[in-house]
Amino acid sequence: MDLNQTFKTDRPIIGVVHLLPLPTSARWGGSLAAVIDRAEQEATALASGGVDGIIVENFFDAPFVKERVDPAVVSAMTLIVQRLKQLVTLPIGLNVLRNDAHSGLAIASCVQAQFIRVNVLTGVMATDQGIIEGQAHSLLRYRRELGSDVKIFADVLVKHARPLSSTNLTNAVQDTIERGLADAVILSGWATGNPPNLEDLELATAAANGTPVFIGSGADWENISTLMPAADGVIVSSSLKRHGRREQPVDPIRVSQFVEAARRSFTRVDSLKRVGSR
Repeated sequence: MDLNQTFKTDRPIIGVVHLLPLPTSARWGGSLAAVIDRAEQEATALASGGVDGIIVENFFDAPFVKERVDPAVVSAMTLIVQRLKQLVTLPIGLNVLRNDAHSGLAIASCVQAQFIRVNVLTGVMATDQGIIEGQAHSLLRYRRELGSDVKIFADVLVKHARPLSSTNLTNAVQDTIERGLADAVILSGWATGNPPNLEDLELATAAANGTPVFIGSGADWENISTLMPAADGVIVSSSLKRHGRREQPVDPIRVSQFVEAARRSFTRVDSLKRVGSR
């Protein structure tokens, strides 16, 4: 995958819009207009803060269904993403939680979004929703049937889950890319807000052999300079919220601080590479 072609940069910073509870979810508040208003505010804050892309998640729909979401969720997310595309010019992706990659791909294809995130593309994971099996075979065939070029960003050993089989990180990354045909892979910590460790990032990047590797959780303006040299991009959410609390709205000042810190780390890494190549 050519990150520069999609995001206009080789090291994209992707901010997350966490949607308020959607219809049929346990905490649905009854007003889609309120959900849309919050999503528009957050997308605007992310764009003004300088991120390179946005991913939209039905994050507050927990507890999640493990596979296909209700059609009302698909309808709501389609409408919301379409509205956001009219509001900001950044590339937009979707993550339909917990693992409804088919709906994510359908929405993205219809509204011309650029990518989706898939929590479990290959393998079998024990999660708080139960046993989730990767459906790479049907997802990739579905993408071909749709005639879609939507990119698939796949988590490796996703957070809030444990693999049922014994596997190491190198094999998991290689299987996700070579057998699951992921366009990019994502490495997270154990839970939302927890970063992956540097050694795992370095191992994943080596195993990916040129396929982009994204930091999927826990990045903040303090640790990004340590983590980013071992990755190709970052997906960031909680640390951009007001007071760093995930239930709060996006804070444009925190977005700007994070983007500035991340770009400084990019510049430093690129400078070191140029010196080393002389």
